[in-house]
Amino acid sequence: MKRQDEAGPSGRVTVLRGTRLVPLLDGSQDGMARRRQPWKGVVLERHMVRPGEIPEHEHPTLCLHLQLTGGADFEWWQDGKNAVERTEPGSLIVIPPGTRDRLRWQGSSERLILSIESEGLAEIAGQLGTRDVPEIRGTWSGQDAGLRLLLAEMGREAGESWPLGALYADLLALGLQSNLLRNHATQPMALPGPKGGMSLARLRRAMEYMSAHLAEDIGLEAIAAAMGVSASHFAHEFRSSTGATPYQYLLQQRLERAKSLLRTTRLPVQNVGALTGFPYAANFVRAFRQRFGVTPEVWRREFGL
Repeated sequence: MKRQDEAGPSGRVTVLRGTRLVPLLDGSQDGMARRRQPWKGVVLERHMVRPGEIPEHEHPTLCLHLQLTGGADFEWWQDGKNAVERTEPGSLIVIPPGTRDRLRWQGSSERLILSIESEGLAEIAGQLGTRDVPEIRGTWSGQDAGLRLLLAEMGREAGESWPLGALYADLLALGLQSNLLRNHATQPMALPGPKGGMSLARLRRAMEYMSAHLAEDIGLEAIAAAMGVSASHFAHEFRSSTGATPYQYLLQQRLERAKSLLRTTRLPVQNVGALTGFPYAANFVRAFRQRFGVTPEVWRREFGL
């Protein structure tokens, strides 16, 4: 499955207008879509939508809107039907792939807008023995507290440049896709619930704690104590929730932080290692080369200042 820096023109939420694939909305976004997005099969943009009309277009992928601010009417046209909707913060628009529509915004609103590739939904469905890609019901003004929280969390992570890393981002995208299959498919799927895992809020707290202590020689016992559980219980919960061990997550975050420092500063490599939890330069160089295929010095020459 493609990462979003490889998918679609410039990683944008796109639609078909005539025979051309073009961005759904031009301008007024906050720049998050121009940065590499870590989740699979999802493109996320944040827009301040102004009054005006979006000409008729077709959605090649599933499209979601989460309204963050504003409350003015908007009008839609689809399949010979037409209606005016009055929405409010928290309202959702769900547009299935293949939908042809046009819109007229009568006021301003701030929105998170996502496109979701069918492959991710098909992969989850396939794991449950269903070959066909589930069809998602469309709505122009919906409410779903769980979906709203997931989208808002994705927006927050993207707005902060994904401080908890690709693992957490992928879990959010997986949660989003699972919610759609469970609650918004024309034939809802009974997905198995998590077994022995953490809630999203608890998982975020654990990841934030680990990210805040990357430079320290932090052990499993210290992380578990901060979460108020035993080391073995925390390790089991974390792996059940993420598929990775706490050590694997810590290593991933340390190396990503190291890449950022190598790219944006002129600190000596040994100092970069020490600041990211590698007190011995040889261990840092070895871990970096195993993960990225080159030494920190070579990586910096190619991608750094």
